[in-house]
Parts: sequence; structure tokens; C-alpha cells
Amino acid sequence: MLKPPATTRRDLPELVRLFLRLGLTAFGGPAAHVAMMEDEFVARRKWLTRQQFLDLLGAANLIPGPNSTEMAIYIGLRRAGWLGLVAAGVCFILPAALLVSLIAWAYLRFGALPQAAGILYGIKPVVIAVILQAVWRLGRSALKTRFLVAVGAVAAALGFYGINPVLLLFGAGLAAALARGATAGKSSLVAPLLLAATPAAPAAAAAPVALWPLFLVFLKVGALLFGSGYVLLAFLRADLVERLHWLTEGQLLDAVAVGQVTPGPLFTTATFIGYLLAGPRGALVATVGIFLPAFFLVAASGPLIPRLRKSATAAAVLDGVNVGALALMVVVAAQLTSAAVVDRTTFILALASAVALLRYKVNSTWLVLGGATVGLVVAMLR
Repeated sequence: MLKPPATTRRDLPELVRLFLRLGLTAFGGPAAHVAMMEDEFVARRKWLTRQQFLDLLGAANLIPGPNSTEMAIYIGLRRAGWLGLVAAGVCFILPAALLVSLIAWAYLRFGALPQAAGILYGIKPVVIAVILQAVWRLGRSALKTRFLVAVGAVAAALGFYGINPVLLLFGAGLAAALARGATAGKSSLVAPLLLAATPAAPAAAAAPVALWPLFLVFLKVGALLFGSGYVLLAFLRADLVERLHWLTEGQLLDAVAVGQVTPGPLFTTATFIGYLLAGPRGALVATVGIFLPAFFLVAASGPLIPRLRKSATAAAVLDGVNVGALALMVVVAAQLTSAAVVDRTTFILALASAVALLRYKVNSTWLVLGGATVGLVVAMLR
């Protein structure tokens, strides 16, 4: 069913190149990653329509695991079949995993995290502009009716209030389905995608941990985790600090910090922890464990997405979830703005980036690299 035409097989090298580049430059968390993918694959290359992109985003939000990585895997699957699925996911993860391993080595050797304040100072305001650009463009496709506009507004308000993001997404989907059900017959095609979410069963090195238990812990996290990086922190703390006593609170917070300041998926926090617990092999085992469920869940749910769009009720659920996801992106952008735009320089960076993106269609990758350069220069001058 998903066997790609011969022309898409020739896209595999380009797919590898693009996702390696995104893996090296996608700072800012899942919302920013999704925004950069929309810019690259919808606006620039026309590989997907905005509606197709939104449907993949909705599906990624309905299954557990790292959403932006699942988006990469979905795009690879759509563009180049099963080889594309593997290539896109691995290439998006690999640069960050290697960089995090290097930082973990330095952490153990020198007793502290490498300082990245200057880089983050310049990158954060650019990330705000990238997210808002994606919200603006995707919103024109997602907000199809006044009802969906209302659903999005309510979801955003609840998001600012602090309601769990997973509840918001499923609530938005349910509201759209109920509204559709009031005027049309029911469909049973929602269940298959939901079933795909069923889980498959001070610097010092921590005490060495056996590789198999380490793999199982991170496999469980990857198979069960919905939600943001804060949810990831809660899962890891419950297992690694409180239950197994493999890490201290300080080591866990350092691991999450590394995942946040490096490009690519936040789940490479697992790479850092694996390195602390069992060296390079531990980094590999933990990384494979936490990301492996995403590949299987995307492979299982990917063939169902076109069928879901053909079902009126299932399509309504996707529309609702898509609007909920956009609302959460707005909430994330607003929350990040207070931390990113802190002075005149960062305000100018955010404004200039927004103009460059919306008016002159500058590639977001160059803006991120430019922001990092400005941040480093400002840090050296200070």
C-alpha cells in the first residue's frame, strides 16, 4: 500500500541530506522542529500540502513518543516508503545523539556542562519567529470553520491555564467528532489509529548499569510517554531517581538541560543518561530504546491516515486535533517569548527574523545559524 513510485525512491539521498541538516540546526523544541519541517517540506519543496502536513501532525499527537521525530518519520514514509521511514528518523536523531554523547563525555571528564548561554541567547528569539510563521501558515488550512476557530481559541485558553496538553488534544478531537456526529452518521475508522497507540510491551559517573535493564527502562518511556519535555522529566525522575536510584536529582536536571540546549529531539536526554550510566554503549542502548517505539507506531499508523481522512467522523477528529496542536504551538510560543525576548537585541532579532521569514521567505536554518552567531558575538562583547 505504501510502496512509493520509482520517482520517490530517487529522493532518498535528498531526504537523508535534509534531515541530517535539520538534526543539526533544529533548536527550540518540538514546536520549532515542526515549524522548520513545514517551511522545508510544505512551503519550499511542496512535498506535502498543508492539509497533508496537518494530518500527519494530528496523527503524531495521537500516538505516544517524540512528536517532532514522529513527524520526520511520517514524512520519510510518505516520500520514500519504508527506507524513507528509517532514513528520515535516523538522520534527524543521529546528529543530536552524537553531540549529546560528546557533551556527556566532557561532563564526566571536566565536571561541568559546556556553557551555551550565548548561543541560546541568539537562537531563542529566532525560534519564536519560526513557530509563529508556521502557526500563521498552517492556521489558514486548519481553521476551516467558525466552530474550529472556537475550538482552537478554547484550547489555547485552557493551555495558558495549564491544562494537560494530551487532554487538550483529545478534547479538541472529541469536540469536533461530536459536532460532526450531530449532523452525520458515525464511522468506526477512528479506532485503528488510537489502537496504534497501545504500548509495545556533581559530575561523577553513576554506578555502572547493565545494558538490558537500561534498554527496557527507556523502551517503556518511549512507548508510554505523551506530552511535553516536562512529562519526560516526570517519567525519568520516577524511574531513574526514585525507583532505581541510578541518578541523582542534579544529574537528571543536567541531562534534561543538555537535551534542551542541543539541536534535534529533546528525547536525546536519554543519550546523555545512557552515557553517564554505561558509557558509549549505554548511550547507544538508551537512544535506541527511547526512539524505537516511534518507528513502530508510525509504521503501524501511517497506512491508516489516508483512510481516516476519507471517513467523515475520523476526519472531524483529525481536524479537531490539528486545531488543538496549533493552539498548543501558540501557547508554547507565548511562554517562550517571555524567556527569549529579554532586551533590545533579542527584540530586534525576533522582529527581523519574522520579517525575513514572512516577507522574504528566508530559510529558517540560516536564521537559526545567524541567531547563534549574534548570540556568540554579544556574549564575547559582554
